[in-house]
Amino acid sequence: MLARGLADRPAHLAGIGVGGMVAQVAALDHPDAFSALTLAGTRPVAPGPVDNDLPDHDKEVMKLRFALPTPDWSDRAAVAEFAAARAEILGDDPAAARATAERVFDRTPGTEPAVQMANQVGMVFSKLDCEPRWRERLPEFAIPALVVHGRHNRFFPVGNGEALAREIPGARLLVLEQAATAIPDAAADEVAAAMLAL
Repeated sequence: MLARGLADRPAHLAGIGVGGMVAQVAALDHPDAFSALTLAGTRPVAPGPVDNDLPDHDKEVMKLRFALPTPDWSDRAAVAEFAAARAEILGDDPAAARATAERVFDRTPGTEPAVQMANQVGMVFSKLDCEPRWRERLPEFAIPALVVHGRHNRFFPVGNGEALAREIPGARLLVLEQAATAIPDAAADEVAAAMLAL
């Protein structure tokens, strides 16, 4: 496992969105590899229909998000504009999303991400589609956990973060009152301090 290979001591694992789902499963499957867990803007179930007690994606957001035309993944400007448009739909900062997309594009060695993305998404969701479902395993956590969630997150509404904080023993919930799906720069110090306090 990468976490063990990078250091001789357990790592603080953090994930946002779908990355937060992967982080939950990784920490449950490899509890000795991690010293703490931070989950941001995520939920305790996937793939398929959300559990009845959890708020689902906002229907209007999903409609607008999937109406966006797929960019030419080999065109830096098109990818950046796609990221900015998606951020605006989600309630995040389009300029920050555009800048992040440009940085990621510039450090990506290949220009065939459509194939890579399909393979990556398939691999991620096959791992998440496990038995027993990882939500039922959340009480197994024995490491400190921080759940960070934007109050205005319409993709994974805040009730998902509240459920995670409730079901992970001793988890701390930090709700960012001015945030949506991304952690805004203005909240970065607060989130970093909460992570270091674990």
